[in-house]
Formats: sequence, C-alpha cells, structure tokens
Amino acid sequence: MTCTLILMRHAKSSWSDPDTPDHDRPLNKRGLRSATALGDWLRGHDHIPDQILCSSAIRAQQTCQGLELGLPAPAVSALYHAEPATMMDVLRKARGRCVLMIGHNPGIADFAQKLVATRPAHDRFGDYPTGATLVASFDAPDWAAVTWKTGQTIDFAIPRELTD
Repeated sequence: MTCTLILMRHAKSSWSDPDTPDHDRPLNKRGLRSATALGDWLRGHDHIPDQILCSSAIRAQQTCQGLELGLPAPAVSALYHAEPATMMDVLRKARGRCVLMIGHNPGIADFAQKLVATRPAHDRFGDYPTGATLVASFDAPDWAAVTWKTGQTIDFAIPRELTD
C-alpha cells in the first residue's frame, strides 16, 4: 500500500499589526492569492487529500480555507511551531491515505528534509518558503509504519511559481 503526504507551509502572513499575537496573525493579500493558487495546483495535479491536519494558527487555518478542498480541517494545536518529532507523532495517528499537513517553519522544513530519501531538485526546498508544498509517497501499510528518509518525492511547488 501507499500513503501520500502533502506537506505545506502556511501562506504569507501579515505583520501589519505588531500587537497581534503570533498565533493570531492572518494571511496578507499575497498569502490569500497564494492559498488559492496552491489549491488550484493541488487539484490540477490530482493531489487531493482525504484528511487534513492543520496547525491551529489563524494563518494556517486561512491557508487551508483558501485551498477550497471541501474537507473539514480541525485545528491541531500540536502542529503550531512543532518540531519534526511532534509532526511525525501527529502524522502517525492519521487515518487518510492522502494526508495534507499544514504547519510552520523551521519545523516543517526540517520535517520535509528528514522524510524524503532524495530531495526534490528545487533550490527553495531547503528553506521551505511560505506556501512551499511537498508531495511525497511512502510504501507503508499505514502512517504508523512510516519512518524517516523513506518518502519518495512526487512533486514540489512554491506559490511564487504559481502566481507570477
């Protein structure tokens, strides 16, 4: 069996109000456009999740809504600024065959690098900019069996390439 992970960093958030707590920062206009473009890209490449695991942060929740995938996205507080080990713990409890996980840097960049056997040939994979999205498959019967460095890269995209 194969499990597929879509690993996405939230889209660009607003810093317009310095008094807004980090958790509550919304997307800016570019972030909203990026979320829409990423949703179009996912559908256009037939990367359709059947489960979403999304950070509880407002910017992550708004990214998920902007994708317009029509799935519930319960807020997962453990994914807010999670380290790779925590992200793996959350993923191993997933039930979908194709899971979309939305999180934050630096954890999500580290998580992506630790998951795949071979990095995608993209110069932005290492820094995982806002909206960066990796699609990887795992030859595993379920998420509990997934281990580090076993993911096979299927696709990788960043919003700037989808919106310019």
